Amino acid sequence: MTFRTAAEIGRTEKGPRPLPELGDQRSATGLTSVDTVLDNGLRVIAVHQPTVPMAEVRLRIPFAGTDRRHSAIAEVLAATILTGTQRRDRVAMDTDLALVGGELGAGVDPERLAMGGNALASGLDTLLDVLADALTGAAYRDEEVEGERARLVERIAVARSQPSVIAREALQRHRYGDHPFTRETPEAADVATVTADEVRAMHRESVLPRGSVLVFVGDIAPDTVIAKIGAALAGWSSDKSAVELPDLPDVVGGDVLFVPRPGAVQSQLRLSAQAIRRTDPRYPALQLANLTYGGFFSSRLVENIREDKGYTYHARSSLEFTVRGATLLVDADTASEVTAPALLEMRYELGRLGAVPPTAEEVDTVRQYAIGSLLISTASQTGLASQLAALAPLGLGTDWLVEHPDRLAQVTAEQIAEAAREFFSPTRFTGVVVGDGAQLPALRSLGGVVE
Repeated sequence: MTFRTAAEIGRTEKGPRPLPELGDQRSATGLTSVDTVLDNGLRVIAVHQPTVPMAEVRLRIPFAGTDRRHSAIAEVLAATILTGTQRRDRVAMDTDLALVGGELGAGVDPERLAMGGNALASGLDTLLDVLADALTGAAYRDEEVEGERARLVERIAVARSQPSVIAREALQRHRYGDHPFTRETPEAADVATVTADEVRAMHRESVLPRGSVLVFVGDIAPDTVIAKIGAALAGWSSDKSAVELPDLPDVVGGDVLFVPRPGAVQSQLRLSAQAIRRTDPRYPALQLANLTYGGFFSSRLVENIREDKGYTYHARSSLEFTVRGATLLVDADTASEVTAPALLEMRYELGRLGAVPPTAEEVDTVRQYAIGSLLISTASQTGLASQLAALAPLGLGTDWLVEHPDRLAQVTAEQIAEAAREFFSPTRFTGVVVGDGAQLPALRSLGGVVE
């Protein structure tokens, strides 16, 4: 039997075989959902998506704090909340979850304590029971706190030596000063002093249902899920509300701050500007303008400083969201000798996006990419649950997700051009460059860079 290669299959006697037209992109329609608030103040979004017999759960608890040691205690809490309760030790929690094909995890940032996991749909009762047990009875045994605390100190020490972490912290301080949002990675010295009593006290004061959101996506009817969640979490209650992060100041355009890192062979370039929330009518146009500039592999920025000039392997722009705001981020890592040219080209592409609007071909490409990416990300229970968990703190739900492809489809080329002129003007951006100043003499000649 003779087999044809892929190259042979892709060609005919007349030349390359033409690609078929893209099929219609189908939105996640027909989802059955319930969005309600329980008696304890917990908002619950339950969505029936019967693609596989699984249950996905995402819990987001506002978890802000202004104390300098808040982030250190919060990191230890997130690392130990699932290590045992009054009813179960760590092994019993893991075993009960494993018996229903389940898992649970926890993490924290300056805004939220996040807990999430999944199980077979038939094991939802067990998954909820373990979650409720952790929320109401986490023990934070001394030995567990000590062990996780030591591991966190080691991980933080390693993280703080990474160029990406150094650049992120420098950008956060440059944008927001001493705002609690900047404390994404606590000081290792602060973590080392956290006690089990402090963690237990933070749990009592801050792990609260009122103002929190729980998202369920899976192969169970929403009304049934709401009843099960209400019963399982009936013992989790408080008159107080979870603490939201204070409003962030707007990012103001201006000079780029140079942050010295002697001996570095690469530089980290990070630019940022104020943006708008997903609820703003201009957001779909901004989303497509961002994709055109640097939001995916075929963007103008990538074509320029990666494909054409070879200044970097990785360059991108993205939107970063908080509950009450959003920012544009542009980042690239370059060799020291091309840092100044790369920054020049990043600024050039910002200005060109407003001066030379996206072509019809570019608009069609980014629109297809945006719609297709959204539909792919929400096609699975895992992806849909994560998307809804990100939207829920904004007061949004399944309707927004279902309707957003249509909003993207209706954006005109002129609206994208207008968003480019409004949001991508170089004067709106500030940022940081982290690198070895001795190797960057040309950087100062660009102007707009201060130390």
